[in-house]
Amino acid sequence: MYFESRADAGMKLAAQLLDKYRYENCAVVALSDGAVLVGEQIAARLHCILTLLLIETIEVPGESTSFGGVSQGGGFTYNGMFSAGEVDEYTSEFHGYLDEQRREAFQRINRLLGDGGLIDKTMLLDRTVILVADGIDNGAAIDVAMDFLKPIRTAKIVVATPVASIPAVDKLHMAADELHILDVKENYMGTDHYYTDNSIPSHEETIAKINQIVLNWH
Repeated sequence: MYFESRADAGMKLAAQLLDKYRYENCAVVALSDGAVLVGEQIAARLHCILTLLLIETIEVPGESTSFGGVSQGGGFTYNGMFSAGEVDEYTSEFHGYLDEQRREAFQRINRLLGDGGLIDKTMLLDRTVILVADGIDNGAAIDVAMDFLKPIRTAKIVVATPVASIPAVDKLHMAADELHILDVKENYMGTDHYYTDNSIPSHEETIAKINQIVLNWH
């Protein structure tokens, strides 16, 4: 399945979620700038809050895979696709590099956040949290988000994405209470591949927009 744009995909996901969650106490949490474009459509149809969880992923040197990611809470979460042995091997081989990348990632998040934060955790308390991505390949961002949400009492965690890989879906079944995925790919080609229009606002523009949305809800 291919989509005209992330907004187009978001409208299709919103149609799936509408009947069940239109009158529920929900919060849409986007996991990337592209996911905000998807999540906007869902939040508008459900009449619920939309916010962004800032995540910086760290790549394994020379490989097209992710170690894991750092959230705006400062914690680092390993990619859950790795076995314990693989985590130990990567940590041993790239220890210094990994520590430095974690520091730099958190510094970038802090520069973007400024004095405040995009997510006030009380906004998510006792809500159905809908984690939205624009595509999920290995699920590293979901791992980070689940760690971020652990201390928060939520009613339910729902994952919504237009497209995901088979391994990611297998893992998501264990992580979330409910999944809404429009298309599952055996050979995931990269998220941009599934959209005709890949126009995404800059990180700074996205954060400014989200901050304004959050202010309007306070």
